[in-house]
Amino acid sequence: MKVGVFIPIGNNGWLLSQNAPQYKPSFELNKTITLKAEHYGLDFALSMIKLRGFGGKTEFWDHNLESFTLMSGLAAVTTKIKLFATAASLVMPPAIVARMASTIDSISNGRFGLNLVTGWQRPEYSQMGMWPGDEFFATRYEYLSEYIQVLRDLWGKGQSDFKGAHFKMDDCRLSPQPQAPMKVICAGQSDAGMAFSAKYADYNFCFGKGVNTPKAFAPAAQKLIEATAKTGRHVTTYVLIMVIAAETDEAAFAKWEHYKAGADTDAIAWMAQQGAADTKSGGDTNVRQMTDATSPSAVNINMGTLVGSYASVARMLDEMAEVPGTEGVLLTFDDFVQGVEDFGERIQPLMKSRVDVDTPVPSQVGAPEALAA
Repeated sequence: MKVGVFIPIGNNGWLLSQNAPQYKPSFELNKTITLKAEHYGLDFALSMIKLRGFGGKTEFWDHNLESFTLMSGLAAVTTKIKLFATAASLVMPPAIVARMASTIDSISNGRFGLNLVTGWQRPEYSQMGMWPGDEFFATRYEYLSEYIQVLRDLWGKGQSDFKGAHFKMDDCRLSPQPQAPMKVICAGQSDAGMAFSAKYADYNFCFGKGVNTPKAFAPAAQKLIEATAKTGRHVTTYVLIMVIAAETDEAAFAKWEHYKAGADTDAIAWMAQQGAADTKSGGDTNVRQMTDATSPSAVNINMGTLVGSYASVARMLDEMAEVPGTEGVLLTFDDFVQGVEDFGERIQPLMKSRVDVDTPVPSQVGAPEALAA
């Protein structure tokens, strides 16, 4: 099973809690995390794009870096790990994104890929006067389908004359082109989102569900299998999951309960309000789950959570690998620096699905000892 880390490009990572670690994002923090991930043989690092946060007492996601710029910097200081940036497709023209991606492909020597999002939080775009109206909720995957066709033209042929309802290229050119096939990720779980991934993406992300229910995402993975049967393409599932681990199950659950007790209710309420704005398309499953303020797991955006000892977490990750159609997981942690180190040192060696990982020796790039110095 492949393993990636969803690096904390926004403040406080993915915990909307006054009791969770409080920190601002920085290049140095994300470099440390990514180099640790590379040292322990993790397969990729991915950064989101967030243009406006949720406020509240913790100012959740009010402080964010920019995804492409960050991954460009990380490409220059890493050597093996794959890197994915996220394009806010509504405000970033595809020809410009294609060129930025080709540039980071050059910096990384072919280790770069792209995560495409349509946008679900209206204030991110209306604050700039760039929200096209709520009818966009119903047509966003039609828009994204044209967007990715322009990208594929430019990456594959170096030229596009694509003409559609949203984009009209006039002998648009790109050179140099990427040296390696550009992998594209999407995270749609609605019928339209899943159909898009099956037709255009290489991987599809879904949310895990619940606490210590590692196979609860299986219906989403099966839905993708059925969608790809219609397109004849090979597209696999990656699962977004949070790991809260400690020496014992009891110690890990104590941390989890402490985070829940400090929930930033104002930030959670804002998130729920924005998620309810989509009344045109029926909503995407991921967004509905993520913005459910009534859930006891709203404190970590309702993502699936593995809480337990290092051995318990390793066992549950192995169970996730057994779900048909699943290629990997995208991990978040309550404490990213310590979390990646604990994963590499204490969890990964116990995983049957990671026995073939070739972890660099300490003298190679990104050794934790050097990072801690």
